[in-house]
Amino acid sequence: MAEIDLSQEIRALRETFSSIREVIDVAKLKVEIDELKVAASDPNLWDDTALAQSVTSKLSRAQSQVTQLENVQSRLDDLEVLIEMANAEADASVQAEAKAELSDLEKQIGELEVQTLLNGEYDSRSAVITIRAGAGGDDATDFAEMLMRMYLRYAEKHKMPAHVLDISYSEGAGIKSATFEIDSPFAFGTLSIEGGTHRLVRMSPFNSAGKRQTSFAAVEVVPLIEQTDVVDIPDGDIRVDVFRSSGPGGQSVNTTDSAVRITHLPSGIVVSCQNEKSQIQNKAAALRVLASRLLEIRRREEEAKKKQLAGDVKASWGEQMRSYVLAPYQMVKDLRTDYEVNNPGAVFDGDLDGFISAGIRWRKQSEG
Repeated sequence: MAEIDLSQEIRALRETFSSIREVIDVAKLKVEIDELKVAASDPNLWDDTALAQSVTSKLSRAQSQVTQLENVQSRLDDLEVLIEMANAEADASVQAEAKAELSDLEKQIGELEVQTLLNGEYDSRSAVITIRAGAGGDDATDFAEMLMRMYLRYAEKHKMPAHVLDISYSEGAGIKSATFEIDSPFAFGTLSIEGGTHRLVRMSPFNSAGKRQTSFAAVEVVPLIEQTDVVDIPDGDIRVDVFRSSGPGGQSVNTTDSAVRITHLPSGIVVSCQNEKSQIQNKAAALRVLASRLLEIRRREEEAKKKQLAGDVKASWGEQMRSYVLAPYQMVKDLRTDYEVNNPGAVFDGDLDGFISAGIRWRKQSEG
């Protein structure tokens, strides 16, 4: 049996990984971890809840990053030993295992490389995603629900905890809107590339003539507010309404007026939350989402001001950023990066890594 030679591939991976470690600055990260451990061990830390949560969150993220880097380093070393063993024993199954491990490492190092591009002020935050059905009737509300499932499946595959805050169901199919949190480090930086208008083209299941239908849905991604952020929302700027939660199945939350709708009067932003058990919890969650949206507005205004001062007033990404075509052919294409795949079923099942990676690289080049 012929020996396998993966030396060039491993050398290329080691070079890329070395660059990643350099950008992340592992030595500096370990010093930061030591300082955060000292701060976390202070018995008086929890006298200031906001500070304590900030310290423990930063410590957890830094430790997770170092662990991930050390794991990749160990796997690279073990891979070379595995190849030597496969060739020495002329074992086809071990050779196949080595090739599979190489492929997996290429994917993981590629994801790490993309993560080094996430250095925006809020990129390390968790994310709040809101999906709203647009033009297209039942097809649009059905499409909005398909997108919600797509992002929840993406989060599940990447072990990113997701928590649905509010769903407004359509009288026909699907949903009018939905808001949910994805609580994971760099969720905002990763998923912010998904913000924009999504378009679906398919043979409508809601049209008796079976005609092709185009429908739209809007996706908004904002960074989750943290305890240490200062977003002043005067009581006089908001109107709070309570109502009975709604949804299919007659859940226990439907029996009391526990759902909360907050209207921010100066901006007109409306936030609802109905999936928590009590009115107090729903109000707290709705205020957190409102603060997150106001923080994102402030961030965008600051970015626009910086670009104007620099004399670089670029057009926005444009309203339509991705097309999902199910008929007359099968394709999903990002209109900003030209990245496309011919398997919409996999995409709707949460396979978004290629689109997100291409989008983050495109955004970095556009900013450069």
